[in-house]
Amino acid sequence: MDIRLDAISHSYDDFEVMRDISLDISSGQIVCIVGPSGCGKSTLLRFIGGLERPSRGRVLQLSEPPEGCLNPLTYIFQDFALLPWRSVSGNISLVLDDHGIRGKAAQGIIDDVLARTKLTDFAKALPKQLSGGMKQRVAIARALAVNPAVMLMDEPLSALDSQTRELLMDDLVELWSRQPFTAVYVTHNLAEAVRLGHRVVVLSRRPGQIREVVEIDKPLAEREFGDADLDRAQKHLWQLMRDEARAADAELINV
Repeated sequence: MDIRLDAISHSYDDFEVMRDISLDISSGQIVCIVGPSGCGKSTLLRFIGGLERPSRGRVLQLSEPPEGCLNPLTYIFQDFALLPWRSVSGNISLVLDDHGIRGKAAQGIIDDVLARTKLTDFAKALPKQLSGGMKQRVAIARALAVNPAVMLMDEPLSALDSQTRELLMDDLVELWSRQPFTAVYVTHNLAEAVRLGHRVVVLSRRPGQIREVVEIDKPLAEREFGDADLDRAQKHLWQLMRDEARAADAELINV
């Protein structure tokens, strides 16, 4: 499902958060959003997901969700949001219960997403028995169970240590390579952005505006740690972010 952000602006009373953001998100692409704290990254994600409405502008769905899609727009958060008293399978079945899918039909979907996220052997485990990385795999499996048109990912790896984060990035790339999905991925981590994003949207300091959209042309499966092309892209993003930070500091000095 294609999404279009059409001149999105937003204020809380006199506090302007973002200004005139227009962006097309194409089916089968991962679009990463980076920018300084307070520039409206997570707020923009809430607008796309319909949790809030912008002061001005529109979020448009330009095409139909895929066949069998239960939730067109599905969130994955950094805190996993798992119910501690339900097993891995039980946490996944919860989203299917909401759609009246139970029994063999539900089990078939659960088995499929467990296999895709390498969690088959942990189907009966409780969240307290899992590592942070495995908990986030469960959250990803739960999102995949509803066959979403667009996954909205709000810093999903930020709570994990660096080694686990690298492994989860590899898992996401493998998932996408087997069955491409559409995602809007908010992160502060520029290495994540160039590893996972087909495009990286750089927002300016508040009020957030699109400073630049950086295209990462190399196929996801060919991106590796230490890749020279990714290093150049990351350095370019870092320069953009540093320029924004310096401009914000200059504004404070001149106040």
